[in-house]
Amino acid sequence: MLTSVRSLMAATILAGSAFVAAPAAAQDDIGVEISANAAVVSEYRFRGVDLSGGDIAIQGGIDLGLPGGFYVGTWGSSIDETSVGYGHTELDLYGGWATDLSDTVSFDIGVIAYLYPNAGPGDFDYIEFYSSVGVTVGPADLALGVAYAPDQDSLGSTDNFYIYGDASVGVPNTPITLNGHWGYTDGFLTFTNNSKAWDWSLGADVALGDTLSVGVAYVGVEGRQLPGYQFADDTVVVSLSASF
Repeated sequence: MLTSVRSLMAATILAGSAFVAAPAAAQDDIGVEISANAAVVSEYRFRGVDLSGGDIAIQGGIDLGLPGGFYVGTWGSSIDETSVGYGHTELDLYGGWATDLSDTVSFDIGVIAYLYPNAGPGDFDYIEFYSSVGVTVGPADLALGVAYAPDQDSLGSTDNFYIYGDASVGVPNTPITLNGHWGYTDGFLTFTNNSKAWDWSLGADVALGDTLSVGVAYVGVEGRQLPGYQFADDTVVVSLSASF
């Protein structure tokens, strides 16, 4: 998403990605860039919390880069219908504006809608606003971001605040990139009885050519857990992803 930022069958994602990749160059003259991504992950973790019931998730998305630094995109992931209660699909729609403030500093601001089209009765969809600043320091890319979901019926008529930091460092002369993440949630979108939680991850990605990569990450989340909650144990997540 964005990192971050998501459900289609793998064959559909790959076929669609290949389809949109071809005309991308033809649209360069009007300033539109098309990119796509697809992934299979051993478990879908959102801010440290398992949304796929401990099972494999299929994910993918398409982004359109527009003139002036504007962009729109969509991302989907399979989720666990039984344990999560939001249906079996998450579909995100987002748009925003990104720019380079200097050779080493970038800025991004936008809005994202989290949609659950197969959810049962009730209001599950919600909107969140986000912004981040990225800095390149030598071989390291660093980012500090914030996301805010205002009061909405789907959030129990309350709001949610999330702040996070990301770091990635490419290992010189290798296809390996080391990644780290931390985040803090205060509000409705936590698994805790005091509405506060920290999440983190440490991992590495290995590039397999220009489009494929394999990743592994240790993911954790900490807070005063709700009784009986089973989806916040520390775990290792393995991924196979492609970008076009």
